[in-house]
Amino acid sequence: MGAASLASMRRIGFLLLALGIVSSVMHFMDLELRVLRWINTWGEGAAWGIRGGFVALGLGLFALGKPKPETK
Repeated sequence: MGAASLASMRRIGFLLLALGIVSSVMHFMDLELRVLRWINTWGEGAAWGIRGGFVALGLGLFALGKPKPETK
């Protein structure tokens, strides 16, 4: 993969990770991000599954998007 693709993967991964964490914290304050309000329509368990999926997928993309060290 090219450097631009890896950088994009890291950005998308960080965004998903941040959305999942912020949504989890805000849930305990009885708030929700407007873009993720739809996840609560499927019930509490599904909403936590989606939040966890965002965190896991975000971590995965962030880790996979790490540039490989150059060999000489």
